Amino acid sequence: MATDQSITLDQIQDFKGKYPKQLWYLFLSEMWERFSFYGMRGMLTIFMVDKLLLSEKAANLQYGATQAFVYTLAFVGGLFADKILGFRKSIFWGGFLMILGSFILATSPVKFFYIGISFTIVGTGFFKPNISTMVGSLYKPGDPRRDAGFGLFYSGINIGALFGGALCVWLGKHYSWNIAFSLAGIVMTISLLIFIFTKRTLGPIGLSPLLGKVSDAKIKVYDMMVYAGSLLVLPLILLLVSNSNYTDMFMYTVGPLTLAYIVYETLKYNKIERQKLLAAMIFVIFSIFFWAFFEQAGGSLSLFADHNLNDKVIGLHIDPNVINNSSNSLFVILLSPVIGLLWLWLNRRKVEPNTVVKFGLGFLFLSLAFYVFYYTRFFADASGKTSLDVFTLAYLVITLGELCLSPIGLSIMTKLAPKPMHGVMMGMWFLASAYGQYAAGILGAGMATVNEKASLTEKLMSYTEGYKQLSIYALIAGVVLIAISPLVRKLMHEVH
Repeated sequence: MATDQSITLDQIQDFKGKYPKQLWYLFLSEMWERFSFYGMRGMLTIFMVDKLLLSEKAANLQYGATQAFVYTLAFVGGLFADKILGFRKSIFWGGFLMILGSFILATSPVKFFYIGISFTIVGTGFFKPNISTMVGSLYKPGDPRRDAGFGLFYSGINIGALFGGALCVWLGKHYSWNIAFSLAGIVMTISLLIFIFTKRTLGPIGLSPLLGKVSDAKIKVYDMMVYAGSLLVLPLILLLVSNSNYTDMFMYTVGPLTLAYIVYETLKYNKIERQKLLAAMIFVIFSIFFWAFFEQAGGSLSLFADHNLNDKVIGLHIDPNVINNSSNSLFVILLSPVIGLLWLWLNRRKVEPNTVVKFGLGFLFLSLAFYVFYYTRFFADASGKTSLDVFTLAYLVITLGELCLSPIGLSIMTKLAPKPMHGVMMGMWFLASAYGQYAAGILGAGMATVNEKASLTEKLMSYTEGYKQLSIYALIAGVVLIAISPLVRKLMHEVH
């Protein structure tokens, strides 16, 4: 049987056909992990209002804080993978902590909510950025098949999100929250087992960066220090995530420190590499705004779906929260090949928009989607319930925006960053998501009515007015990004 040492990096990267076989293994592992993650994400806000009895405003803030810490620790996880553990050990350790967190939650969701969430936050930080980075390592620099590989990987994310988002919240709302959290733990176990049994096909990819530089004994000591440190930080995460008042202080601190670190690392490189990193940071900054709007899905839109939508889409009865949690993923799966073919068709005619313009188009579709969310108010009945059909249409539009931005984002970080900074810059991409999630919670809380006993009609008007404002902000961001695209393209040099 093939071992790590018997497969070289060149043999992996010289694969025939469209995809390397290792991509399919990473695809399956990520698919089940995303089932777990999006299942948990879809349950959070509803569970906090229903079982923890938080107000809608508090639940939005708590959701934003929880997700912000998930993505903040993805930056830290990328950093430790780059410097000490390597991607493989990081993925194993992260998956193990996520499984523990899910089953802690399943034991007693109300009593152990914040403890279980703390384990899953730290675990996701180690798992999430590093499996994405390993996908980039399967390709040689400049390989035109790289984007197609990330596209396939992205579809794996969405297959997992589709089923996790639909099943977990449905089980929780209609049967048992214990079973719902157990399911998240079971599928995360499947994800980790797939990774463990297929890692031998990855050759040298993802091994510790310290191999050959220090002794094996020292590597073990460093590894144990990282593992111990991640366990010791759990009480701090528990404190931060259980009180959203601490979130502001944390987010105001970690952002400047991270930027200072990136600037320090950038000084090690030449002018062209620094310009590429600057271009990467522009993508990162704009992505913060994108995710701040997009991630209303887990916060305000989740509560909006729970309270203000009827349960019929194209004549079929379905839980509105299932639509809210899964329609985006379904549309991604259906539309990804179509959008991919569209880019190829435009490329053959030499009119394919560049990466920066695609980012801008993502914001324009996002703007239109939130205008459709706003427009649902004109379909409401006297009780304050509105059309699930129109709501679903908005998710179709928002998916078009996501497909212009998110798959490219994963790929562009590994294209623009020097190899020693791949993990850090992938982590930076997820840190931008952290700030987006944080802002999403604040925006969602601002849309919630002050009066907890407000009528459904009052809630409808409050949330939809907020969606109208987000539509305007997204439009402005898209226009600005398209306007500065020639400047950003120069900074990117040969990268497309």
